[in-house]
Amino acid sequence: MLVGISFITFALLAFAPGSYISLALSSGISNPDAVERVRGQLRLDEPWFLRFVHYLWDVLHGDLGQSIVIGQPVAAQIWAALPNTLLLAISSLLFAAIVSLIAGGLAGARPNTVADYLASAVSVLGVALPSFWLGLMLILLFSLKLQWLPLGGGGLVNLSGGPWTFLSYLILPTIALGSELTAILTRLTRNALLDTLGEDYVRTARAKGVAPVRVVYKHALRNAALPIITTAGLQFGGLLGGAVIVETIFSWPGMGMLTITAIQQRDLPMIQGSVLVFATLFVLSILVTDLLYSLVDPRIHYE
Repeated sequence: MLVGISFITFALLAFAPGSYISLALSSGISNPDAVERVRGQLRLDEPWFLRFVHYLWDVLHGDLGQSIVIGQPVAAQIWAALPNTLLLAISSLLFAAIVSLIAGGLAGARPNTVADYLASAVSVLGVALPSFWLGLMLILLFSLKLQWLPLGGGGLVNLSGGPWTFLSYLILPTIALGSELTAILTRLTRNALLDTLGEDYVRTARAKGVAPVRVVYKHALRNAALPIITTAGLQFGGLLGGAVIVETIFSWPGMGMLTITAIQQRDLPMIQGSVLVFATLFVLSILVTDLLYSLVDPRIHYE
């Protein structure tokens, strides 16, 4: 899968109109030596499929190339930005998991009630509202009007300001990025609980006098967790893709900002390296999802 994604990305960039050289020439940089140096660095005098073979060989040896614009190794730039993107994606996943378990659990345990209708309405809104619009509205309300939270994540450099300062930069991007996943998991949790709460073992637990909360979250939810885990694992890749837009809105210093800047500057090695890292994280999320199955359901094993 990673080789296929690398091939498609490389081919699209090879045939796409415009390049760093044409961008530099249009900006008034016409030094022939500089143009030839960049052309030789990108092997533009070779056929594109031969360039891909060289690129794949370098990647297999841990070399993602050198940024044309910055002049530094692509791997170093990605390594510096990757923790911030993972922090945002994981915090959004945790936010979605916590809210959906509470809202979906209440809706599933009490169908056709106010809690159920409210959770369904919020789920529809969460799916319908795009993350970029929601992010702008959150900035307008909590940063500009109320001035409760900082405007963007540009100040997320270190923890010198204390835990609250660190969290204040994280709250709005997390909500904007995790809102759609929260809505999806809430609806899925509600439907999964409705299917399992009518089973015999649930009625037996209730007959023994087990507390309703334990019935829902210990007995019913664990048996309904497989589709929830599957959706969460697959949607984690969507969080990484959505991070490109959300990071741009909130000036979050992560992979999204790095990728957008590379696209604007036609920095081909940086674009290829960023796409490859995003694809690798998505594949790893699927692997982790498969491994979690055996922890949730003891009947599943990979011997």
